[in-house]
Amino acid sequence: MKKLKKFLKYFFILFGLGLVLGYFSFYYFTKPKSDNQILTAFSELNIQPQLTYEDFKGFSYRKIKITNGKNLPTMVFVHGTIGSSVDFIGYMSDPVLAKKANFISYDRVGYNYKDENETQESIAFERDLLQNITKDLEPKETIVVGYSYGGPIALADTNNYKKTILIAPAVYHKVEPQFWFINIYKWQLTRWLVPRVWKQAGKEKLSHVEDLQNFDDNWTANKNALLSIHGTADVIVPFSNSEYLEKQFPKNQFDLVKIPGGRHFLIWEDFDIIKEEFLKSLN
Repeated sequence: MKKLKKFLKYFFILFGLGLVLGYFSFYYFTKPKSDNQILTAFSELNIQPQLTYEDFKGFSYRKIKITNGKNLPTMVFVHGTIGSSVDFIGYMSDPVLAKKANFISYDRVGYNYKDENETQESIAFERDLLQNITKDLEPKETIVVGYSYGGPIALADTNNYKKTILIAPAVYHKVEPQFWFINIYKWQLTRWLVPRVWKQAGKEKLSHVEDLQNFDDNWTANKNALLSIHGTADVIVPFSNSEYLEKQFPKNQFDLVKIPGGRHFLIWEDFDIIKEEFLKSLN
């Protein structure tokens, strides 16, 4: 009996330490980076991006632009939830891709560093913001890339681009999972534990199903060439999202790249596969 009590004691101590360590680790890696941190990260890669703050409908957002050549197409990246403008830094700093494209990424409202604004919980708002960012680009020389919750934003943008690329897109409300830990944000007693940027993600998560339904019958308004890249083992945004889209569009418009066993964080875990698809799209 004493051995059991001793075992349980140490088990709960280690379990508690694990939770605390996991909490602070996840917080560290997901919290928005300062301007200086972003510029330092690019500087270490021998890249000098143009970092600016832009205004849209009274909201300020941070934008990163990398110009590699005057006549190159531009890839515009839309991050997910939780996410930021540096989620695609690996692609934006890749020397092979740099010969083929210019890059733009930005922090969506609510996800800027020390952002006091709330996420707008609106795909329509995010679409309009994206269109505001691309308005000065040559449409047929622009590729829009939306990852996770950025997927429906990219798909909702019906401008006539060179291509729209979706990576693990959360577009189908009927398969949107509701995870138990979202209750930590929902419950008033535990909400104080949630860092601010996670609260923005929680708000978006809770409203996403309803918001998606506004676009259920409108996805096919996008007439661009479409590519969806999705892992078959994705539990955060199920693979059935891309299967749903595959049924909505004609085969000559929509391509689906399946990554067997691929999980949700494929933009980092399956970098080479996605880079290759980017190169194909740029050619």
